[in-house]
Amino acid sequence: MTALAQRPAVTKTLADLIEDQLPQTQCTKCGYPACRPYAEAIASGEAQINQCPPGGIEGVRRLSSVTGHPVIPINPANGIERPRPVAFIDESLCIGCTLCIQACPVDAILGAAKQMHTILPSLCTGCDLCVAPCPVDCISMVPVTGDATGWAAWSQAAADAARARHDFRTERLRREREENDARLAAKAVEKMRAVTAEAANTPDELAEKERKRAIIAAAIERARLRAAADPAAPPPPDKT
Repeated sequence: MTALAQRPAVTKTLADLIEDQLPQTQCTKCGYPACRPYAEAIASGEAQINQCPPGGIEGVRRLSSVTGHPVIPINPANGIERPRPVAFIDESLCIGCTLCIQACPVDAILGAAKQMHTILPSLCTGCDLCVAPCPVDCISMVPVTGDATGWAAWSQAAADAARARHDFRTERLRREREENDARLAAKAVEKMRAVTAEAANTPDELAEKERKRAIIAAAIERARLRAAADPAAPPPPDKT
C-alpha cells in the first residue's frame, strides 16, 4: 500500500445525476419547490423529464441522456421555453416590504426593511418568484438574452453558481430556524421556572406578595382619583 491511502470515488445517485442536468433556476415551474425535489421525483418515476421550461428542449435532451426516457416536448402546463428574463425593481415605487427578498431563492436581491430594494442582475435566475408577493407591483421581468432560450440563454457556470447560492440560502434559513427555536425553548424554560418558583412559595410569602400588590394598586387608584379631580396633576403611574 502507498503512504497515502486512495480515497474512494463518490458514487452519485440517479437523483444526483439528474440534478446536475437542471439549470438550477429554482423557479418551481416544474411543480416542485426547487430543482433537487424535482430531480428526486424524476428518479422515483413520479415526474416526467419535460417539466422544466427554463431548461427548454435542450434540458429535456440532457435529462433523457441520464434517464433513458425519450425526448418529449415541454409540458405547456409547466410553462414555455423563453428568453431568460431578469427581474427589475422600479425603485420609485418600492416600499421596502422585503417580501421579494424572502421569495428570492438565490439571494439576488439587496435591501432592508423600509429601504429601497434592488436586483443584482448577474445573480438573478429569472425565476419570477419575486413578482407575485410584491404588494405594489413594482417588479417586472425583462428578457435579456434576445432570441436565445433554454440552455442557449444560460450556462453551466451560471447554473453551478445559482445552485451554490440556493444551497447556502437553504442552510442559512435552516440555521436561523434552529436558533429561533432554541431561543423560544429557552424562554419557555425560564417561564416554567418562574411559575415553579411562584408555586413553591409558602403561604406567608404569597400573602406578603399579595399585600405589596394591593398597596401598589391602592396607590395607583389614589393617583387616578387625584388626577380626575385636578386635571393639572401629573398622570398616575402606568400599571404595566
